Amino acid sequence: MSNTVSEIMTTPVLTVDPATNLDEIADAMLAEEIKSIAAIDEDCNPVGILTSTDFIEVVSNGHAGSDHTVREYMTTELVTAEQGISIPEAAARMVEHGISHLPVTDGSGVIGIVTATDIADYVGSEQIDT
Repeated sequence: MSNTVSEIMTTPVLTVDPATNLDEIADAMLAEEIKSIAAIDEDCNPVGILTSTDFIEVVSNGHAGSDHTVREYMTTELVTAEQGISIPEAAARMVEHGISHLPVTDGSGVIGIVTATDIADYVGSEQIDT
């Protein structure tokens, strides 16, 4: 398994300003059928990630349907991967940090995202091909 994350990542990635309203993002995530978005700064650098799991906290705190922003709920201790790292390296990084969504960067910003599901699908397809 020496393929790189760029071969299995989802692209394009939905990116947002951290000041974006949660309701707007929830609608966009549902419309695009995605489970995470990358929050970026004015230079397109990743500054956080918001996942469908984070919306459980939103609802739990009674903030659904109210005027709260991505910034309030995004994970800011962001773990990323460069587009050239191997899939096993990405999987190890995800396990090490206990995450299931890994934004992929290329030096100019976020260009994709790899999820635990992407890695499982890849491993499953490799098993079938052998």
